[in-house]
Amino acid sequence: MLHTLALTLVLSAAPDADKSATAVEALTQALAAKPADLAALAEKDFAAVPLTKADAAKARAAIWDAHVAHFKTDRAGELKAKKLTLDKLEMPYDYTVYGKAPAGGHSLWLSLHGGGGAPKAVNDGQWNNQKKLYKLTEGIYLAPRAPTNTWNLWHEAHIDRLFDRLIADFVAVEGVNPDKVYVLGYSAGGDGVYQLAPRLADRWAAAAMMAGHPNDASPLNLRNMPFALQVGGKDAAYNRNKIAAEWGTKLDVLQKADPKGYEHFFKIHADKGHWMNLEDKAALPWMAKFTRNPIPETVVWRKTGAHDRSYWLAGKLPEKAVVIATRAGNAVDVTTADDVAKLVVRFDDRMQDLNKPVAVKFKGKEVFNGTVSRTAGTLLRTLADRGDPKLMFDAEATVELK
Repeated sequence: MLHTLALTLVLSAAPDADKSATAVEALTQALAAKPADLAALAEKDFAAVPLTKADAAKARAAIWDAHVAHFKTDRAGELKAKKLTLDKLEMPYDYTVYGKAPAGGHSLWLSLHGGGGAPKAVNDGQWNNQKKLYKLTEGIYLAPRAPTNTWNLWHEAHIDRLFDRLIADFVAVEGVNPDKVYVLGYSAGGDGVYQLAPRLADRWAAAAMMAGHPNDASPLNLRNMPFALQVGGKDAAYNRNKIAAEWGTKLDVLQKADPKGYEHFFKIHADKGHWMNLEDKAALPWMAKFTRNPIPETVVWRKTGAHDRSYWLAGKLPEKAVVIATRAGNAVDVTTADDVAKLVVRFDDRMQDLNKPVAVKFKGKEVFNGTVSRTAGTLLRTLADRGDPKLMFDAEATVELK
């Protein structure tokens, strides 16, 4: 089927310096009033005014400072309680802090317990074991207790929302480095890592799966997120050993085709069964070497679940639709976007020089060459999505495929 590409963009000449300064002043006054919902400010008139590069930087800093101040008040209770609540579900957690916080803040490690479809007492025991299973040189080692006792306890849809909230809390209130957040899990926790690593790929600096099963997960989204797999050679239940080997081969193939992506570590512990006698702890120092790049040059996004964004791409894609886009200088090339009606491409001055035109291509053909506007509205909306200062963007464009 032949696709054509149309772009709906905010076009502008150079921002008017006076109007830009006035908009930032209005934003500052609105933030000073301590609104309960910062995202609602995106609907104000000042939020649509094109900003200069300097004013966009001021707006970004002011919005983030207001976000942190709001979280330190609004989220204090749940942090003190060490428990998150979503609808009728509760996710308690416990954590240990290792080492002195480096410049940029502590790393954060979410460690997912095993168990699954078992009585509450069994999963409680697994959680208590996970709390002390691994030790760090530096970082916050956090073991959450799954909200349910189901077989898929770590990859039900509510987990994504709980983890988004948990990470946002620790970044804003505890000063965690958002580019040093890791996830690992054992057994049923490994099942969760297989699923959550690609689903939330733009969250993690690296991930480690120990003795789990992927079910229907795909490794495509791991292009920019290092992934470790370890399993016992004798761990034949549910074919964990064979399927982990298959994933190792898939990642080898993906990395051969794209040598700048798909960093991975794979090991079968030949003489071990389901329990690897802590030999799998080798993944932790390997993971710690990596820092997330929130604005990678290439994004591979296979839509899974409710997520409507990945790095600098966003949109309500059909389930399992795949988008591949690469940026270079002021050009963005969308090479794959089959079955996608609309795609949002986000920009900021870390990635492009927004004082100059931006070119967008689809399958090599230039379909747009013009300017996009930095606005407080885009900064506010993109922060509200994840509570992540590194995933805030100045400008965006909507790509329509017909």
